Parts: sequence; C-alpha cells; structure tokens
Amino acid sequence: MQDLDPTPFPLDHLAVCGVAGSTALQTRDEMIDFRVLDQMVGRLAAALRALGLVDGDRIATWLNKTVEACLLPLAAARAGLVYVPINPALKRAQVAHILLDSGARLLIAGEGRLAALETGDIPNACSVMAEAAAKAARFDGPGLEKSAHNPHSLCAILYTSGSTGKPKGVMLSHANLWLGAVSVAAYLGLNANDRTLCVLPLSFDYGQNQLFSTWKAGGCAVPLDYLNARDVARAVEVYGITTLAGVPPLWVQLLETPWSAQAASSLSRITNSGGGLTPRLVKALQAQFPKADIFAMYGLTEAFRSTYLPPNLLKTNPTSIGSAIPFAEIMVVKPDGSEARAGEVGELVHAGPLVAQGYWQDEERSALRFKAAPPWSYYGGMAVWSGDSVCRDTQGLLTFVGRDDEMIKTSGNRLSPAEIEEVAVESGVTSEAVALGVPDEKIGHAIILAVRGSSDSEARLRAYLRQELPAFMQPKEILWLEALPRNANGKFDRNAIKRQVLTQEATQ
Repeated sequence: MQDLDPTPFPLDHLAVCGVAGSTALQTRDEMIDFRVLDQMVGRLAAALRALGLVDGDRIATWLNKTVEACLLPLAAARAGLVYVPINPALKRAQVAHILLDSGARLLIAGEGRLAALETGDIPNACSVMAEAAAKAARFDGPGLEKSAHNPHSLCAILYTSGSTGKPKGVMLSHANLWLGAVSVAAYLGLNANDRTLCVLPLSFDYGQNQLFSTWKAGGCAVPLDYLNARDVARAVEVYGITTLAGVPPLWVQLLETPWSAQAASSLSRITNSGGGLTPRLVKALQAQFPKADIFAMYGLTEAFRSTYLPPNLLKTNPTSIGSAIPFAEIMVVKPDGSEARAGEVGELVHAGPLVAQGYWQDEERSALRFKAAPPWSYYGGMAVWSGDSVCRDTQGLLTFVGRDDEMIKTSGNRLSPAEIEEVAVESGVTSEAVALGVPDEKIGHAIILAVRGSSDSEARLRAYLRQELPAFMQPKEILWLEALPRNANGKFDRNAIKRQVLTQEATQ
C-alpha cells in the first residue's frame, strides 16, 4: 500500500474526486456522473443556505437510499452545515428525540414519514422540507462551488442505535470523514472501475462510508433499499457489482439465497463489520463467492474504523480482527495503564485523526469514552477507550475477546458471549446465535442461548455444546426463535433478546 496523504479536505471535495463523465451514482432510474454530481451538490447546498440556515446549523434527514439521501451529506458540508442522518427504520419517538437532542433547524423527509410524526415531535425551531422539494432543488438554479471550510470543523452527527438507552450523537469533523474515506479506499484497493452496492443504512458510519470511499476512489455507488436477500443477489447481477459491505446477519441471509453463477462471480470484494465472522461463515462465503476477497473489519462509531484483516491472512487467522487501518493507532492497554504484551488481554484504545470529537452535548458520557491517550501513544491527544477487550499475538494481529458490558460472569469465570455463540453456529444446527448472561443468585450469571431455528433440534445442539464446551459454559436455557431481533443497524439487539428472556422467566 502506497504512502497516503494525511492532509484532510472538506468533505464536499469528494464530489470532484472522479473523472468527469464517469458514473458516480446509479439507481434504477438515474445515472449521475461526477460532473453532474458536483453540480447537484452545489445546487442543493445553495438551496439549503437560501432557507436562512447559517454555519453550524444542524439539518436532519429521514430518507430511504434515494439520490437526495446520497447527495445531502456533501451538500450540507458544502453549505457549512452539520448533517444528521436518521435511520429510516427508526420510529417517531426515536426521531423526535434526535431532532430535539441535535437542535435540528431543518428536517428533510418524504411525505409519508412526515405524516407519521405527531404534534410536538418536530421542535418549534425546526423547519420541514419535503423530499420532493429537495429533489427539485438539485436540478434548479446556480450552485455553490466546492468549499474551503476548516477540515477540523464539525461536519456530521451520527446517532447510535440506542440499544443501551437513548441514542447519543457522535460528532464527526470533515477530517474524520475525509481521512476515513482515504483509508478505506486504500486498504480495500478500490479504484475507478469498482461498483459498490450500498445496502447498509446511510445513517450508519459503515453505511455512509460505502459512498465516501467509493467516490474517493472515483468509482460508482449503487444505493439499494431491499426487501429480502434475493433483491441483493439480483442487484449484484444487474449492476455488475464488485464490492459488497455487510454485517454477519446479512451474510447468513445471502448464503441461504440462490445466486446465479454470473452474480456470484461478479463480486471481487466482500467487507464485514458489526460483528465477527465465524470460521464456518468464512468457509461458506468463500465457497459461494470464489472470486471475492473477504475483508474482516472492526470498527467503532466513535473512531469510525479501527482494524482490518487482509484477505490473505483470513485462512490462517479466521477469528482475528487484524491490525490498524491507515491513520489509526491501536493500543492494547492493561488495567494499570501499561501496554499489554503479546498474549495478554487488554482494552482496545484508538488514537489518531479518525477519533471523533465526542458525544453531542453530553460531557458526562464523552468523559467516559473519550480520554487522553496513554503516555506512550504515538499520536497522543484524545483517544477512544473502546471498552472492548482484545489480545494481540506475536504477529501483531488482534483477536476480539468481548465487550466489558456484555461479558458473562458465571461460577467465577468471565466469559465472552462470542465463545459460546461461535460454537453454537459451528454445530451446523443453527446459523445465528446470541449468548446472554442473566442474574442468578447461585452462580452470578446463568447463560441463556438464543438461536434461530426449531426446538426439535435442541438435543443435537446440546450434545454438540457438551462435546465442545466445558460445564461452566453450558447454557441453562436455549431460546428458539424464528428470527433474532436486530437493531436499526442490522446487528443483533441483545437488549431486546434479554428483555424477552426476563419476561418469560417472570411469567413462569
């Protein structure tokens, strides 16, 4: 990988990274080249400023993956505004919280979503623009030229899914987003011939980067709202997709879907984050997509992305999350603040220019996660203390051990849910599993294993677990579900599953 330019630029400069005439964005109805992309970004930016918005004002969007949803992050940046994307899967109460918490001055949404909001959901200081008006604006009037904003100024606020409470907004600068795009485009090896199918929510940092890294490389982004996995397989074939990003639950669904030989061989690059790949899932992906390089990655919204594992190391290190991406310094820190040696478990701490600016208007929670880097850090300054336990091997590769707030403490043992989940999936009885610890007076935590499938297979699964796991790791109960609950970003919603378990226990 060649040396990368660490100089950040305003985010809207992504609109001029590609060659004029080459396609930057394609939907079922439109093909937009980089020259037109830049023009549309400029017109939308001018339309936003014409509403009386000033530098630093927050604008929120609640949209599907429309052209407008793809353009607005750059248009807001060009206009000097702060972009607040809202996941279209969220409900009105969550939307109302984000609008109020962010102090949004403008909400852009479709008529149907606006009609779903109730009196008081939109703050008095927040205006509304229908999506149709935003679409008209990108075709009309003179536009703003590319900006010269300070790259370190606030550019976007991304709200987490809120599975552990009300969503909190992560503050990102132009530099955070620009250098994230540079980094990912480089280590994935993206180029102008690549076509990325954008299936992840654009309100998700991983989903947003589908656009940004593709445009930084001069490639084409193809946004897709899909109903089922068949839609994704069909789109890969129709649009000649080379790059597909996903989370583990999506890969499971895609592997259960018929693929044409043409579609399966079209993919040259698969990227995974939002949960680890099991060895069984890796083998299945390699068999289904033989021409695709598989990139395992680990990320934090607070620092965008932290590590990746090169595809050539996946076979020999199937459970590793790799090592630092460009522009990231990743440290493994022991409880006493010293650096963990190879083989020792410690907290993953991320320093460098990808670190966000904290949580929006939440100094208390910011102080818990954003703290000074260890004295021995190369970058120094503010770092993200992830709360995730990892271990580095002698090659410098990291393995995820578990989250401090998800660790199961049972019979004097401290366990990562992943240790149990991976074995359950490896059994072949189920393709999805979530392990939880619920309070138990005798042993601290009793293990509950929620899996997808039928209870008719419980005897087989228990036999395999007894064969592969020690007694203290055996689940007290196996909860069989048709589908495991997921949060708005497509990850397993552990809190929802735990609530279901506790509710069942309370009624017994």
